[in-house]
Formats: sequence, structure tokens, C-alpha cells
Amino acid sequence: MEDPVAHLWRGTVALRIVTFLFAVGNVVVHYRWYERPWLGWTTLAVMALWSAFTVHAYSRESGRRPWVVVADLLVTCGLMSLSPLIMTDSQFLFNVPLITTIWAACPPVAAGALGGRFAGAASGFAVGLSTYLNRGVASVDLARDVVLLAGAGFVVGMASSTARRSAVRLAQALRTEAATAERERLARSIHDGVLQVLARVRKRGAELGGEAAELAELAGEQEVALRSLVAAAPTESTLDGDADLRPALQLLATSRVQVSTPATQVMLPAAKAFELTAVVREALSNVDKHAGPDARAWVLLEDLGEEVVLSVRDDGPGIPEGRLASAEAEGRMGVAQSIRGRVEALRGTLELQTGPGEGTEWEVRVFR
Repeated sequence: MEDPVAHLWRGTVALRIVTFLFAVGNVVVHYRWYERPWLGWTTLAVMALWSAFTVHAYSRESGRRPWVVVADLLVTCGLMSLSPLIMTDSQFLFNVPLITTIWAACPPVAAGALGGRFAGAASGFAVGLSTYLNRGVASVDLARDVVLLAGAGFVVGMASSTARRSAVRLAQALRTEAATAERERLARSIHDGVLQVLARVRKRGAELGGEAAELAELAGEQEVALRSLVAAAPTESTLDGDADLRPALQLLATSRVQVSTPATQVMLPAAKAFELTAVVREALSNVDKHAGPDARAWVLLEDLGEEVVLSVRDDGPGIPEGRLASAEAEGRMGVAQSIRGRVEALRGTLELQTGPGEGTEWEVRVFR
């Protein structure tokens, strides 16, 4: 895959060539009045060699390395520092361009393309500081040059950061599209084969009764689990460490557990998504242990923008008043540690609604 900021590097290469030609013209026009013309031509020759090296390096992805950009900045400032030895005092007085002239604008652009807006701006300020130290006097023209150099590096850096983020998002979108297409293909194959067989076993076993009915129940559970697996959204994550909460929750669906999630992604930090899934899993485990074999449960995920709300509700007998406190006092820390402790670690809120014969509902709110 091509470097997403390759176009910026091509622009940097073109800028280096054009500015070097301008520097050649500057020396041709002013060398007769230089204090040391031979040093001016020597400096121009070094600039030519360094331009050839950087053009070659910046034209290849393997050559766009931090040490090359830092060396470019140091060489540029070093050659600029020869200006007081080359130029006369009258040339400084009449604001004749330094020996490097606008050739010095390349390092900020390269730094921005490689390191982003702050690296580009810092490189621009460094070149501006070198210009001030060599001229020895502050002026409106100098301030203008510093602003332009830092601004150019900053803008190129913003463009490079945006291009890289766009490339990452495009790659993620392509992976999601490919995963979705493959999932749909597998879903069609499974629906035409395995799911139909499981559905037939479930139906026929229920008709026969006895041991066949037990097999039918198992086949029904596997059918629901397989449908949930096929219907679950593809797992997605970002370079920032965010993950979609929906797939992990959708895989918890069974014949007795219904999971409802938004149609769009619910992105959270991966660690937070893992902990919320563990909270739901523990709540469903409590349904299996305490609500009876016939109890049903519902999991609802809501994305409210600034916060994510998870609800786990069952139609069991409910939790008697004081039961949780007594269990915690006896050292049984399942709810206290697995549910309440995780929510507190996430700095979220936990609300329990229950009562004899009213079922149980846990509501978890976690702020982004």
C-alpha cells in the first residue's frame, strides 16, 4: 500500500529542486560583491549534493526517516550560518538574501510531512531562529519569514495527519466490508445446510417426545447460538484502541437470552468494552443460577452519545430484600466484585430494580 502522504513528499522533492534553482540564481546575481566568492560557490556545491541526496531519500518510502529530516534541518542551518563569512556588511544592510535563501524552507515541509503539524511548526521556528542569529537583527521581514516557515510546516503537518487518519479509516472500512461480505456468504451456506438440519431435528424431536425431546431442546439451543454467531456484527477496532461493543454482546444470545443492540457501531476503549461484556456475562450467569431453568433474560444496549447504557432484565422470582447484603457479609462476593466492582472501576453508575415476583433488572451507565 502506498504511503498515504506520498503526494506531500513528491511536493517536498519538487520544492527542493525549485528552491535550489532559485539559490543558484541568487549566487549568480550577488557573488561579485561577496566578501568570499569562493566560499559562496563551495556552499552552493554542498547544497547541490545535499539536494541530490534528499531528493533521492524523499522519493523513496524507505528514505523518509526521522534522522534524514533532522539531518536536513541541521545541514540547512549549518550552511545558512556561513552567510556572515560569505556576505559583506553592506549586503546585510541592504537585506540581500542569505546564501541558502528560500532553499531553507524545505526542512519544515519535510518535518510536517513526517511528524505532523507540531514537528513542522517546530522545524519552521528553528529555521527562523537560525535566520535571526545570522542576520543579527529583528525586522518585520524576518518576522514574516518565521511565520511563513512555521505556518507552512504546520499546514503540511495537518495535511499529513489528516491523510494518514483517512487512510486508516478507509482500510478499516474495506476490512469491514470484506468481513461483512464473507459473513453473508457463510450465513447463506449455513442457512441452507446446518440451520435447516438443526431446525428439522428440533421440530421432529419435539414431536417424538422422550429422549428425542431432550435432543430437540439441545438442537434448538445450538440453532439459536449459531444464528447469533452469524448475525453478530464483525469485530472492529481502531488504532486508538477503541472497539465495537456490539459483537461481544450479540454472542451472548441463546434460546433464553435476547440481545438488542443499535444498528450502528458503539465504539468504546477496548478495555472498557471488555469489562462491560464481563458485567453482562456475570448478570446472565446469576440468572442461570438463581432465576430458574425457565427464566428468560433480555439485554439492551443503548448509545446515548455521551454515555452508554446497558440493561439486563429477567423474568425470574427477583432478589429478596437484604439478600445481596447478607451474601456479601457471608463472603460471597459475586455481585459485589464481578458487577458492582467492575462498574465502579469504570466510573459508571449501577442501578438495581428487583422485588419478589418482579424479576431483576440491572442498569449500567458508563460515560465516554
